[in-house]
Amino acid sequence: MNLKKFMDIFKMGNFVVPLYLYQLRQHFSLPLEEFMFLIYLSNFEEQIPFDSLKFTKQLHLSLQDMMVYIDHLTEEGFLEMSVSKNEKGIMEEYICLKPFYEKIEQCLMEDITDTEEVLNQEKKTIYDKVSEGFARPISSIEREIISSWVENGFQEELILAALKETVFNGVSNLRYMDKILYEWNKKGYKRAEDVLLSKQKYQEKQRKKEKLELFDYDWFDDDGE
Repeated sequence: MNLKKFMDIFKMGNFVVPLYLYQLRQHFSLPLEEFMFLIYLSNFEEQIPFDSLKFTKQLHLSLQDMMVYIDHLTEEGFLEMSVSKNEKGIMEEYICLKPFYEKIEQCLMEDITDTEEVLNQEKKTIYDKVSEGFARPISSIEREIISSWVENGFQEELILAALKETVFNGVSNLRYMDKILYEWNKKGYKRAEDVLLSKQKYQEKQRKKEKLELFDYDWFDDDGE
């Protein structure tokens, strides 16, 4: 390949694919070829004159493949085809990318909403989370009890683990939670992970015990019912 040919390749032009759009490809469930065709079109105006010769030549596509892409993208709501007069007053076919941009806007709005929900969740205090867990407002006395847990060094994740345990057992008062935290503190649990590991060890011990009892059973001494 000579230098002139090499330089001509770089003069052919290029188009940029924003990382966010590339990440949306999986969300849109589009084949890579159709997605790249969309990106190619997005480098033009929103309303693009349908120039099949130009598209196929620049993208090295067959006319049949290009029409398959356009048909599928139109069916999936990414493109719209329309006919209107051009500047010379001649009827011309256009590709409209407005539906594609609307889909991107919808995804952006959903991402913003998800981010706001995460931030709002992070802003919730331990009091809010306990109140939410019990599905009722907590009293001023209950707030003091929760404050005392925090002051005594209980991590928030451990308090929330105790809340989960309390609600799971169908109870909605802090006395039950206090007893759980007291027992966990005696056993040296500092984090929710400590509780989880303890439960796993207990379950494993129970499984081994059940197996042992099964093998120790005297089947010959069983008279049946």
